[in-house]
Amino acid sequence: MGDETAGRQAPADSERSLADLFNDLRQSKDFVSRDHALKNMTVRISYVKPLIDTETMHRDVTRYLLKSEAATLEDLIPDLPYTTVIHTKDVKEMKEKLLRGYVLIQENQNEANGILLETVAKSGRQVDAPEVEFSVIGPKESFVESLEPNLYLIRKRLPISELRIKEVVVGKLTKSRIAVIYIEGIANKENLNTLTQRLKDIQYDQVIDSSFITQMVADNNHSPFPQLLDTERPDRVVSGLVEGKIAMLVDGSPLALMGPTTIVEFFSAFDDYALTWYLASAFRMIRLASVAFSVLATPLYVAVLTYHYQLIPKSLIGTIISSRMGIPFPPFVEAFFMEITIEVLREAGVRLPTKVGQTIGIVGGIVIGTASVQANLTSNILLILVGMGALASFTTPNYKMNNTVRLLRFPFLIAAAFWGLIGIGACFGLIVAHLLTLKSLGRPYIEPFFPYRVRDLKDAFVRLPYNQQGIRPQQLRPLDTWRLSHKKKKGRDIDE
Repeated sequence: MGDETAGRQAPADSERSLADLFNDLRQSKDFVSRDHALKNMTVRISYVKPLIDTETMHRDVTRYLLKSEAATLEDLIPDLPYTTVIHTKDVKEMKEKLLRGYVLIQENQNEANGILLETVAKSGRQVDAPEVEFSVIGPKESFVESLEPNLYLIRKRLPISELRIKEVVVGKLTKSRIAVIYIEGIANKENLNTLTQRLKDIQYDQVIDSSFITQMVADNNHSPFPQLLDTERPDRVVSGLVEGKIAMLVDGSPLALMGPTTIVEFFSAFDDYALTWYLASAFRMIRLASVAFSVLATPLYVAVLTYHYQLIPKSLIGTIISSRMGIPFPPFVEAFFMEITIEVLREAGVRLPTKVGQTIGIVGGIVIGTASVQANLTSNILLILVGMGALASFTTPNYKMNNTVRLLRFPFLIAAAFWGLIGIGACFGLIVAHLLTLKSLGRPYIEPFFPYRVRDLKDAFVRLPYNQQGIRPQQLRPLDTWRLSHKKKKGRDIDE
């Protein structure tokens, strides 16, 4: 197809197009284009130096070219020690490959005819243990910033011919490569087509990281809730693919994206699947309770002290009165000040170097908390609640959902200051209403609760044993629903 298209173009247009590209590239010192006189012909070798492996270039290209007795470009191909040699007359392909780390070999008199050799520099970070999703039990490998090693980490865990990888290029300037991964015969084609079409519709000039994709293909990019599950663990991606999800890997990003997803998956750690089902279920329930405490603890304190002090047990009234004695601010101002202080300490700890950040977080929290109580700016009880709430928010396994949990405290806090428990209930109702309308690649975001699906509850609040998870999640609409072979066979026998 490429050769036929090139053949229909006027030679002058093709040569002018390549000449323009070379003139642009020659403005940079890292572009190399030289003529080499062989025994029976003259060739031009062009490449962008930082993108290629210089050792491979001299060992496998230059040395063999100087020994070659070929008289044409086609005769030169067998003399090169490469199993895959791209021979093309497509000028557009030459441009793209040249800027991807390929070496372009041309006959000097025919610039619209060339050979492309892959000599991409294999530089970058080595595969290491996960930093964000670290687990004590399970594999200790995480994705890196290069696409090919990431694909290898998935391929070695799924050695099946049904694994499909499609590449999409987005970004007018960055030309970022995105690998769309799924399993043929399991993944629903509608989910695949939805994601692929949204990727092709991206018109932005730069896509540097997978976080850009998350915002550009989301069903509702104004929602604080993440609608695609991001992970740095290849084992979690493989697990999602087997369920019927679609995965994405962006060249240059160490995080993979998966969808469609549900809100429950953001609160489940991959360690849950390495433990026995009752331990995993207990830890998951603790995690969910911690998130609820993190969001509601401070707003409830403000609501009760401002409007509903009748709800305070008599045994606690004396303690609360003594802790707030001398504090000049109402509960809302006191709580808002402490919450902002905690967020400032978090941001400072994240942005500073690791060792300094840890010191700032620990020492800063102790010093500021103690000084605030002694200066009668806040009460002991509120300080305990804010500290426990901040600690509880860290139980969220997903970093993006953790940020959402941090943000949700403030609407609840403001609503509690104005309307008390009624305000907290109204705020909760608005969030539930928002979640009911939210979708992930067109699929319900809070499934299996709405729409209610009993079968998918087996891996929601609790995780049942594997022998009771014989059916893939209905939310994904997988083409093959059965996971357990004996149940699948039994189901077929019954149908027959």
